[in-house]
Amino acid sequence: MTDVVKMMKNLTEVDGVPGFEREVRQMMNDYLEPLSDEIVRDRLGGILGKKVGEADGPKILVAGHLDEVGWMVTYITEKGFLKIQALGGWWPHVMLGQKVRIKTRKGDHIGIIGSKAPHVLAPDDRNKVMQIKDMFIDIGARDRAHAQEMGLRAGDPVIPVSEFFEMRDGELWAAKALDNRAGCGVAVEVLRHLQDEQHPNIVYSGATVQEEVGLRGAQVMGQLVQPDIAFAVDVGLAYDTPGFEIYPASCNVGDGPLTMVFDASMIPHVGLRDLVMDTAEELGIHLQTDALAGGGTDAGKFHLSNIGCPSIVIGFATRYIHSHTAVMSRKDFEQAAALIAAVIKKLDKKTVEELHNY
Repeated sequence: MTDVVKMMKNLTEVDGVPGFEREVRQMMNDYLEPLSDEIVRDRLGGILGKKVGEADGPKILVAGHLDEVGWMVTYITEKGFLKIQALGGWWPHVMLGQKVRIKTRKGDHIGIIGSKAPHVLAPDDRNKVMQIKDMFIDIGARDRAHAQEMGLRAGDPVIPVSEFFEMRDGELWAAKALDNRAGCGVAVEVLRHLQDEQHPNIVYSGATVQEEVGLRGAQVMGQLVQPDIAFAVDVGLAYDTPGFEIYPASCNVGDGPLTMVFDASMIPHVGLRDLVMDTAEELGIHLQTDALAGGGTDAGKFHLSNIGCPSIVIGFATRYIHSHTAVMSRKDFEQAAALIAAVIKKLDKKTVEELHNY
């Protein structure tokens, strides 16, 4: 494995659902520290590597988010089964029968999201999607007391179990938590790109927390940094699988990074959008675009920082997000990092002022 593939394997296989990002933050610290002049943290758990080009230059924020979708234990039944609350958006259809890890103060336990056998389902029920409130996790406990002896209690995080692997001779990556450890990885790679390059600004590159439950960490990070320009790095949707043949969007895995021209949380700054698009053309990078009426990214909070911050989303078309295993392109990842780094090198005082006055 190359260094970037090892990093993505490590980042995707570590566990960190919203509110429980500590392990991911520690790993990001290890990747950011050698590339940064200083490590900056907020009190919710967000982490940034600070890299100074010009000490009085504009502040540029680049951030993925540490958290992945998962669940939380809310109740232990008399027979020792676990009831759960979703942390992030899940389509219940993709959950049943999947393996999960429950992290407790006494260690980890593997469980299965249980369901009834199809033999006993009423005909109408076979065509329905079971609600999460009706699901449970089987950890093999004999009863509630046994589960408690194992260390289980309400509030414990539950994480999908899925290993990183490569497809198509390494062109594609498959893993849990690509949403959004891929964004975390790009934040690291941006700093790597800038190690031997001049840039006219102060770059803060890293990741927020609790994006999947309401962009909470982004609000705190925006208040901390008060950036002049912000890039949210996150996954987008891929429309290249069966069922999307007549869908108007055209974001495909491997066709280049993408930017959102609209989502439910933000309309990107037009001047910054044009600068990103023009820079992609100069680099020969095919930049895909998408408009998503449902869902948003950390840019939805970044652009409201201070008295307003021109912001944009850069990401990658990704299949099967918010499930146990997603799929994305290594090339899209690498081009996203190169594109952001190239735009950063253009963001001097004059250019940022022009964007502020656009």
